[in-house]
Amino acid sequence: MRMDSLRLQLLRWLLLPLAGLVAVNVFTSWRQASATADLVTDRTLDASVRAIAEDVRIDRGVIDAIVPPVALEMFDTGHRDRVFYRVDTSAGRLLTGYPDLPLPEPLPKASAPVHFTGSYRGSDLRLAALSYPLVGATDGARVTVVVGVTLAGHAAMVRELWVGNFGQQLILLVAAGVLVIIGLGRGLAPLMRLREAVMEKGRDDLSPLPDHAVQSELRPLVAALNTYMGRVAGQMAAQRRFVANAAHQLRTPLALLSTQVAFARRTGEAAERAEALAGAEESTRRLARLAAQLLTLSRAEPGSRRPRDEDIDLAQSARQVLEGLAHLAVERDIDLGLDVNAPAVTRGDGAMMREAVVNLVENALRYTPRGGTVTVTVEGTADEAVLVVEDSGPGIPPEERDKAFERFYRVPGTPGEGSGIGLSIVREVVDGAGGRLLLGTAAAGGLRVEMRLPAA
Repeated sequence: MRMDSLRLQLLRWLLLPLAGLVAVNVFTSWRQASATADLVTDRTLDASVRAIAEDVRIDRGVIDAIVPPVALEMFDTGHRDRVFYRVDTSAGRLLTGYPDLPLPEPLPKASAPVHFTGSYRGSDLRLAALSYPLVGATDGARVTVVVGVTLAGHAAMVRELWVGNFGQQLILLVAAGVLVIIGLGRGLAPLMRLREAVMEKGRDDLSPLPDHAVQSELRPLVAALNTYMGRVAGQMAAQRRFVANAAHQLRTPLALLSTQVAFARRTGEAAERAEALAGAEESTRRLARLAAQLLTLSRAEPGSRRPRDEDIDLAQSARQVLEGLAHLAVERDIDLGLDVNAPAVTRGDGAMMREAVVNLVENALRYTPRGGTVTVTVEGTADEAVLVVEDSGPGIPPEERDKAFERFYRVPGTPGEGSGIGLSIVREVVDGAGGRLLLGTAAAGGLRVEMRLPAA
């Protein structure tokens, strides 16, 4: 499940592992408390069996097995534990105590206590057994002493030891949580200040954010924000320039169109009216062409729409474009040709790629003088699909070629009509397809434009 709060996420990732460590520590503490209680109980049993064994003696052939009170009183811890005992000779004869009290298997033979657990009269017991030499015996006789105690005191000791440790661990966890919350609040304060700095910026304020007041981990975020705002500022500036240039380009033909229509309305001569209306028709056509180019340029810009990804046969696209512009070549008496040297297939947006080819061929036809040539060549390699447009027009001087891609830029002194955005459209399309656009000099002295695109 996604958590929207960074503070809660950090708190969770800090406290959950800490809680796991506390749980492991609590379990370990319980085992240590049990081991401590076992040790205390066993040591008390050892002292009890030794006290009893040392007090059993033989006097004049009679075994005196009186249990000293201290051997039983040492179990009086206030938890009402019951103590059971038995004393047997090495031959198995009961001297004193409870005859059915469990014995260890096997019986102890050395003078060291043996500890074991058992059940007696419905209660669980912890028991110790000791084989001890009979005091006063000359034949090496021994006695076996067994003492067992119920586990109420043992359980109480485990609880006291474990609960005390558990309380300390719980207090530690709560204190750690409080300290983590306070630390997160102070640690995230620069991030909150960064948020406030962003929110306080004006609508058009895209100046960089300062990064000296944030931690080093946040500086890449500030740098990314500054880079993004720089790109936005650049795009906004480009958009303003585009709008201003578009308005400038549209103003002249609109003014001319208005003048032509006004003249046609005022004149009384049919020939003059026809000439003015023909001029208005031409101005309208130029406006439509410019509007179409502006729309194409807007669609070609990155992020303007979701591009299609399809196989594009450059030879087929070029053939369709040349068929559509053949009438313009006939009107200008231009030799328009297509050479396909090898299949050339790339991937991208087919509609935009055809628009790019249209602009290249149309520009070549418009700037090539009557009787000239325009040749489109298509070829492909294993890595690239290449389309080349060459004309016999004036070309573009080498020092002006970098500027030729700028929107609405026209080389000074270039004859013919044009808006100066054809190559801008082509560059946007080629860049979007991951290709390269190169300008050079054609064999006939005009302009040579190469579109080099990744092969499909």
